Amino acid sequence: MKHIIVPIDFSKESLNGLRLAIIFANQFKCNIQMVYVQKAVSEMGRIGLEEEHRMATQDFGKLIGEYSPKLHEGLEINYIIKKGKVYREVVNQAEAFEDTVIICSTHGASGFEEFFIGSNAFKVISATETPVITIRQGSVPHEIKKIVMPIDITSDTRQKVPITAEIAKAFGAEVHVVAVSTNESDEIVTKLNAFTKQVCDYLKDYEVPFKTAKLNGDNLTDITIEYALDVNADLISIMTEQSLSIANFVLGTYAQQMLNKSPIPVLSVTPKEIFILGSFITQGKPY
Repeated sequence: MKHIIVPIDFSKESLNGLRLAIIFANQFKCNIQMVYVQKAVSEMGRIGLEEEHRMATQDFGKLIGEYSPKLHEGLEINYIIKKGKVYREVVNQAEAFEDTVIICSTHGASGFEEFFIGSNAFKVISATETPVITIRQGSVPHEIKKIVMPIDITSDTRQKVPITAEIAKAFGAEVHVVAVSTNESDEIVTKLNAFTKQVCDYLKDYEVPFKTAKLNGDNLTDITIEYALDVNADLISIMTEQSLSIANFVLGTYAQQMLNKSPIPVLSVTPKEIFILGSFITQGKPY
């Protein structure tokens, strides 16, 4: 993690993303860039866009003055003002750097809020392979000490392990590896046990402390959030796309519910697959 991109609309709610970004920037020793996106065409024409740009510049100056002192020495916070569709410009800016993470609030001012809430939230996540950390309304954690990482039976579920481990290592956090399912058939239990062992072996080799748990229920989102609240977790790590055959793990169901319901920040990782010699492998570390 070398760069953090934070979409900003200057609402009080959207600043939660900036506050969370400060915590990650200090831990990973990286810079922050705030992004404000103007509509391509203003209702007031060119003059309206110029005025909006001027006001955004002033507001960014105030934010930099307020939040720069919260960053460790040598780290910087800057901004860029762009025009176009919010999700596309945010993604483009994130992909302009290597090793970038997007951190943003899921609530904001009119227009910005419309983009982030509901199915539109996945526009920014689904349009990029960049990891995205979202935070809803409420208090921002002061540190990341416990991370809940649900594991299901899909082949993609383990792709979030490396970045989750990296975050845990940086913060000295404990990872809760939680096997989740909607039923307890022998086939599912066997696969979950195998996946859980692989994940635990990875964390052990990475020297990250961990605990394991098993959850079964009709709504995987609810039982995951309930568990995370019970252990006072500071982050939940999920995949954004899952097999359509797995109940409650359909894109727009489990992941969308998690983003909209979780009072705890959520790390969303988009699966990466490469087709080689007739079989899919996980990009990075094979499992």
